[in-house]
Amino acid sequence: MSESYIAVDWGSTHLRAWLYRDGQCVDSLQFPCGVGRLEEQTAREAFDKYIEPWRKPGGVPVVMAGMIGSDAGWQPVPYLACPVSLHELSVQLYEVAPQVWIVPGLKTSRNVMRGEETQLLGAMQLAPASCYVLPGTHSKCVRVVNGAVSHFSTAMTGELHHVLMNHSLIGKGLPEQRDDNVAFQAGLQRGLDTPPLVNQLFEARATRVLGELPSESVSDWLSGLLIGAEVAAMERAGNVTLVGGKALCRRYRQAFEKAGITADEIAGDAAFQQGIRSILDARR
Repeated sequence: MSESYIAVDWGSTHLRAWLYRDGQCVDSLQFPCGVGRLEEQTAREAFDKYIEPWRKPGGVPVVMAGMIGSDAGWQPVPYLACPVSLHELSVQLYEVAPQVWIVPGLKTSRNVMRGEETQLLGAMQLAPASCYVLPGTHSKCVRVVNGAVSHFSTAMTGELHHVLMNHSLIGKGLPEQRDDNVAFQAGLQRGLDTPPLVNQLFEARATRVLGELPSESVSDWLSGLLIGAEVAAMERAGNVTLVGGKALCRRYRQAFEKAGITADEIAGDAAFQQGIRSILDARR
């Protein structure tokens, strides 16, 4: 396989892609047309519009990961059952068009992931660890044993924050929110101290109504509460390596520091692109 290829991270909300020629990234794109936002067009039509022009001439190989492999995407791609070595990804690619492949996701008896497995493969090469945390809408905590993913859990931290701020009494009638690290730290400590959330969530409203929390800081307090509760409930093995965006990883690092846990960090995009590169290298 040539040194020219296209890496695609196609999730629920966004399509992101990187074009490599001679092993170097020469172009990238991002559009808000994830599989949950395709509206009247199909995934194949979106691919032909945004990705296909990069392939000409010569049909540059494409490897895609994420929700594009779900039943809401281009084609449902089977999950690989854990425990599993991520080196299996390169031999289990699902071809949906000539020289266009989708990476399979991973599953346990009660959990699934799509897209994070590719980030994990890259992270394991760039920053070897026994426990990875991938913050996001649906955060993952992944345990690695002897180079294989043995188990992972999912916390709907990001989605829960969005729902509560936009569709519940907690966020109703609030002014524009501002960054407030003091409020975030207070929520973080509350979440770490009392990880069962059912009886703590309403405090995001009560403390504001009682004048103890500024109306503009509810979002950060709630973010701290949810992240703290997630970290407190994690089943970890050894030190942690965070894989994700800089701003969100910073919040999780604060949570781990408060919990007395050492956490390293690697950029999610760097891990993803290394994962795609590793998959292609293994197929040569």
